[in-house]
Amino acid sequence: MNSADLGRRVGVPSTALFTDQYELTMVQAALKAGTADRRSVFEAFTRRLPEGRRYGVVAGTGRVLDAVENFHFDDEMLAFLRDQNIVDASTVDWLADYRFSGDIWGYPEGEVYFPGSPLLRVEGSFAECVLLETVILSILNHDSAIAAAASRMSAAAGGRRLIEMGARRTHELSAVASARAAYVGGFHTTSDLAAGFRYNIPTVGTSAHAFTLLHDSERDAFQAQVDSLGRGTSLLVDTYDVTEAVRTAVEIAGPELGAVRIDSGDLLLVAHRVRQQLDELGATETKIVVTSDLDEYAIASLAAAPVDAYGVGTQLVTGSGHPTCSMVYKLVARARSADPADPLLPVVKKSLGAKSSRGGRKWAARRLDEYGVAEAEVIGTGDVPAELADQQLLVELVRGGEVVAREPLEAARERHSAARAGLPMSAMQLSRGEPVLPTEYA
Repeated sequence: MNSADLGRRVGVPSTALFTDQYELTMVQAALKAGTADRRSVFEAFTRRLPEGRRYGVVAGTGRVLDAVENFHFDDEMLAFLRDQNIVDASTVDWLADYRFSGDIWGYPEGEVYFPGSPLLRVEGSFAECVLLETVILSILNHDSAIAAAASRMSAAAGGRRLIEMGARRTHELSAVASARAAYVGGFHTTSDLAAGFRYNIPTVGTSAHAFTLLHDSERDAFQAQVDSLGRGTSLLVDTYDVTEAVRTAVEIAGPELGAVRIDSGDLLLVAHRVRQQLDELGATETKIVVTSDLDEYAIASLAAAPVDAYGVGTQLVTGSGHPTCSMVYKLVARARSADPADPLLPVVKKSLGAKSSRGGRKWAARRLDEYGVAEAEVIGTGDVPAELADQQLLVELVRGGEVVAREPLEAARERHSAARAGLPMSAMQLSRGEPVLPTEYA
């Protein structure tokens, strides 16, 4: 595989301090107790989907792999831990040599998931696995939330193009992660150049209202943009009067005008009027792009409008009301020693209410009906039933500390499209409802 297929491997600082202090204090106590080396299995999963959502989307797996590779403590970090008395000297010495050496299995990026799905299974010593909890959850919770929102918007768009443009509505680094997750979930392009540079996501962008206001007239602004970017550019037509702007745009660019963008007003009504006007002016191939605080419901409401593309910002990068997936990372099995021959013992937190979980090292499979449509998410421990052997969901990601499953982002995007297509049709409904597949425990 050509390295360019994977995007540019931008230098990433150590991820070791992207963690909570108690991860390190647990390691210190376990080292002192002699239990730090016990062979352990942790799993990341969610007990429920966000309210009303029919399915979840796995995103961020590739970023998790990078984070695991870059999880190491340099001298400055170790000095900080020592000087602030966060852990004792012997733990600092142990951390100085830390590199994850275990195995990771998980749902491949772009796959859909349901309550209880073991999205990531991390195996190794207790100490080396527990340190990864916070950074794994921070990536998966954020990216999967954005991808789920993107998937719903993609379904609502019905094949029309989607532009991610939320960089100004979130933290500058989360903007890059959001663009990546949105691409997995079905968006076509991003306005964020850092995301384009890092992940080879196609980028787009022309001008804002400020460019029109800079010039002495809208005509001057349009002429300057066409002179610079060509007749196929997209002109923003709602700074002043939309009807006049469309007329001026076609006069300057001719029928080769690439697109007009509408960013305000009654988008349904304005889009119909603009389409009629463009056609009357001979610009029958000119596209209409709409923006302005869109979400999946607004996109669905424009299904009957002559719209060719949607630009989405705020609602996308905030997960359309659900900015996290509430994933957790729990110890589900452990041995009494580091000996690989020592049997794994299921462990589980006993809790009243909604925080209960299931112990044991799990597998997951998706049962299909006679038409090849998914009908249940089946989760179990022990042997996988023969009839589900070909439908298993977890794939090997890390073996002996080495990443074995890097892939182009395009592969995750295509996987999501296929996974969503394999769900019952009711998965595409935007109305509130239960998960489209039941979770069954074997």
